[in-house]
Formats: sequence, C-alpha cells, structure tokens
Amino acid sequence: MTEVFKIDSEKEIKRIITQSKQAAIMALQNYDLDWEQIRFNQFSDTSTFIIETSNEGIFLLRIFCVGMSREEIDSELVWLDALNEKMDISLPKGILDRDGAKTIKINLENGYFGYASLMRWVEGVQVSGGLTEDQIFREGILLAKLHQASQNFELSPNFIRPFWGEESFRKAMTRLAQHYDRFLADTEFQLYQLAAERILSWINKLSKDDESYGLIHGDLHQGNIVFHNGEPHPIDFGRCGFGYFLYDIAHTILGLYPWQRELLIKGYESKRRLEGEWLPALESFTVMVMIENYCHHAPDPRETEGLKEEQLYAQAIIKNYLAGAPFLFNEIKI
Repeated sequence: MTEVFKIDSEKEIKRIITQSKQAAIMALQNYDLDWEQIRFNQFSDTSTFIIETSNEGIFLLRIFCVGMSREEIDSELVWLDALNEKMDISLPKGILDRDGAKTIKINLENGYFGYASLMRWVEGVQVSGGLTEDQIFREGILLAKLHQASQNFELSPNFIRPFWGEESFRKAMTRLAQHYDRFLADTEFQLYQLAAERILSWINKLSKDDESYGLIHGDLHQGNIVFHNGEPHPIDFGRCGFGYFLYDIAHTILGLYPWQRELLIKGYESKRRLEGEWLPALESFTVMVMIENYCHHAPDPRETEGLKEEQLYAQAIIKNYLAGAPFLFNEIKI
C-alpha cells in the first residue's frame, strides 16, 4: 500500500488487519472461485487468509501491506512455477485471476492501494513434540534440492527479488537500533553491535559463485516447513531472494539442537556437498540470521515478552561467536 506503516503498537496492528480484511473481500471478486469461507490466518509482513471452497480445495490469499511491488510478487510466483515443475513435492503455486494476472491491485479508500495474490494451499502439518531423526535428515535433503533447482533456474530480464546480504543487514541493524530498548539493555545491545560489525566485515569479502550463491527461500525456519506423508514441504516463499546458500541453511538450523544440526547437514550433503571453510561461514550466517530475526520482531509489541525470554541463550551465542569459540554443534552454557 502507498503509505508506510509503522507496526509498533497494538492499535496500528488492529487498523492494518481491519483494512486487510476489507482488501481480502475485494480481492476475491477477481477470481472465479466458488468460496464458502474466508478465515484470517496471521499478520506479519503480509496479512494472510485461508479460503475454503466447496470442491476446489483450500487456498491462501495474501494481502501485501508494505514495501513490495507487483514485479517482485510476480517474480516469486514465477520461481514457484519453476520449482513445481522441477521438484517432486507439493509447493505453493500461484493462481491466476480471471484476466490471467498473477498479482492484482486493490484500490482502497483515501487513495491508498495494495496488492494481493492467491495461492493453492500446501497440505501438511507442522511437527509438534519434536522432530524425528528421519524428518531432520529429510529437511537437509529438501534444502539441497531447493539449491540445486536454484542453480538451474534461468532469470528473465524482469525478474525482481530482494538481495540478502550486507546492505539488507545494515538496514536491519538500523531498525534494531530504534527499538532494541524494548527487550535489550544497553550493554546487551553493544554485544549485538560488535557481532554485526564482525559479520559485515566478513561478508563484504565473500565471493559470489554459482556453487555458493543464488536464489534462496530466505526464511525456511521450522515454522515454514510442513510434513505430509513423511516428507517436508516448504511454505511461505514471501522472503525469497538472492543470497548465499549457507545463509538459507542457517534459517533452518537455528531452531534445532546441536545434534540435530549435524544430522541436517548430513542430509544436505547426501545430495549436495558443502565445499571449503563452510563451518565457520555457517556459524557467521547463523548469528546473522538470529540478529535479523530480532531486528524484524523488535517493533512488534506482540513479540516483546518472547524476545526477552530468549536473550540468555542469544547472548551466550553472541559471546561465543565474538570469542571465536565454535558453537553450532556444541551445547551452549548459559
């Protein structure tokens, strides 16, 4: 939408969700879909709605609230079309409107507008109660297959997706500097700054080649993986863009225990070998991803208590990283 939302209060969040609900009803009128029920799903960077139909299955409607152009949304759906052709698992897939458009524009009141896209729902459930060894190993295989498919994807001239690296991390740290006091003391934030400086100095020297860098999911944490018939399926490609494959892996392993991380890497390397000094690089990317997560959630008052609860562990990881002590496959003492 044309205005820049500041998602830093419950009142503002409620306002955006209310506006998104109105936009969702307007968006559905552009599709030949015999829908029976629309349910609000969640709000983060986008507002999402679950659309149930009588005989066509379930769909996910996304209302884009901030900072995403039609070209960027279309490009995500183009990549998903390619992945659906190349991979032997179910993935999100965009649905064209009655005019053949991937993304539609919604005109709202007061001159504001937004974009929307409709996707087919991916069957599966998030694992509760702990992942099995087989599930973790298969997550590693899934990552490797995604990266292999990325290497074979031919970019078109109008393909536009964000880049995840030095510039985006600097922007994230600027966001954190504005909101860190909600969950961090000044001395704790100073540790974040030291870690960020080390990461920025390091990532600026990395080279980009087809084996290490390409189009990635960009947010494949455990909440964005569902299992169906024993196989993991990736969902929510809304942050897909260009970045290092190790950066992609870091999102998945951050939420795992050390022994599980080793198992995921074994699954990955059963399909695609990691070359060179990949372990220290993966540790740097893991700290980067962790900090980015806090940068993203810092302004949201719904997240404050959870962020506070995680800081003992987060600070321990950062201290190990700054001391040059390996932590990825070791138990962290807090």
